[in-house]
Amino acid sequence: MPSKTIKVDLLARVEGEGALKLVIRDGKVRRAEFNIFEPPRFFEAFLRGRHFTETPDIVARICGICPVAYQMSAVHALENLVGVSVDGPLRELRRLLYCGEWIESHVLHIYMLHAPDFLGYDGGVQMARDHGDAVKRGLQLKKVGNEILQLLGGREIHPINVRVGGFHRTPRKRELAPLAEKLKWAREAALETARWVATFDFPERERDYAFVTLNHATEYPFNEGRIVSNRGLDIAAAEYDEHFEESHVAHSTALHSRLKDGGGAYLTGPLARFNMCFAQLSPLAQQTAREIGLGESCRNPYRSIMVRAVETVYACDEALRVIENYEEPDTPCVAVQPRSGVGYAATEAPRGMLYHRYQIGDDGLIQDAQIVPPTSQNQACLEEDLIDFIGGFLDLPDKDLQYRAEQTVRNYDPCISCATHFLTLDIDRA
Repeated sequence: MPSKTIKVDLLARVEGEGALKLVIRDGKVRRAEFNIFEPPRFFEAFLRGRHFTETPDIVARICGICPVAYQMSAVHALENLVGVSVDGPLRELRRLLYCGEWIESHVLHIYMLHAPDFLGYDGGVQMARDHGDAVKRGLQLKKVGNEILQLLGGREIHPINVRVGGFHRTPRKRELAPLAEKLKWAREAALETARWVATFDFPERERDYAFVTLNHATEYPFNEGRIVSNRGLDIAAAEYDEHFEESHVAHSTALHSRLKDGGGAYLTGPLARFNMCFAQLSPLAQQTAREIGLGESCRNPYRSIMVRAVETVYACDEALRVIENYEEPDTPCVAVQPRSGVGYAATEAPRGMLYHRYQIGDDGLIQDAQIVPPTSQNQACLEEDLIDFIGGFLDLPDKDLQYRAEQTVRNYDPCISCATHFLTLDIDRA
């Protein structure tokens, strides 16, 4: 086979701007580069010198699709720092808010970004001409997720109602009742979504991934849990930096994360959660997974669209559970007083684990911040997928080979903009 290089100068149907380069020599993929060229956004630098109470509103601007994940990681890290625990109805409302984000983000990916790959369309608009009912269902389902963010977060994009210690305002019970009725429809729509995506034609490709996820004894992970892997890792968020390392690569403005001590690339996100936390899914979500042929484990990244559909069923189910058991809290938040120290937290963004670390002084001002988004953590694993899998498609024409390469990237639902706010600047004035 002649040598060739496949370049995709601008990846479509992903969040943010990136590119892809594959170098093929002697019938093998020799190099795969997921090029993130979007400029760094310096959010960690913006946070330095700001009062810790401003953090939820600042970090929400990192992402327009998963702002709740950034807010939840931030408030949990800062509450860890000041020694505050948020329990009862406030903790439940945080799970409900995360349900809204999972629904709107997963459904956007399933219907508008990834399904066109399997059905042979350039995008969701073209797909709607032949699959209008499905696209309408997806848009209506996404709207229900957005309405949860609107009610609890104050607005659908970049919510403003989250604070360290709880919320600025909590909803009355009667405000949640109309939402419950919409969620009952959404749960049925999510079931239809799972059955629909299960009919797609999936390449038979699997790898022995190192899965990394939060794990909680009784709950499918959103905000809390230990960081675990299928290779024996079991640590608190405070130990993250001891076990993970980030490095620069020439072709990306985002850092690549790897496990230390030779652990290498790892996968975080829906596949990791599903494989490591299946027992914590609701009975309906487990039943759905079995019905559509996933069983209790899945190592085929092209089937991640099915796993996202199962997680959408779970998010609707969990949101209804929270609403049905909701009791209005006496206060919207618990008191928080600053103290110097370092706080840590990790939560499960729709695309995977999101880690935050903050150092503040006695004056409550942030001295240092570290934010590690899931796309940075998955980049090395994504490139390994391209090298492993695309080699099996080399007999395809170039156009189809490019399509497979782009589909492989979209398996990850990468949030490129989220990943580009890291930069280490070394100045040599000698």
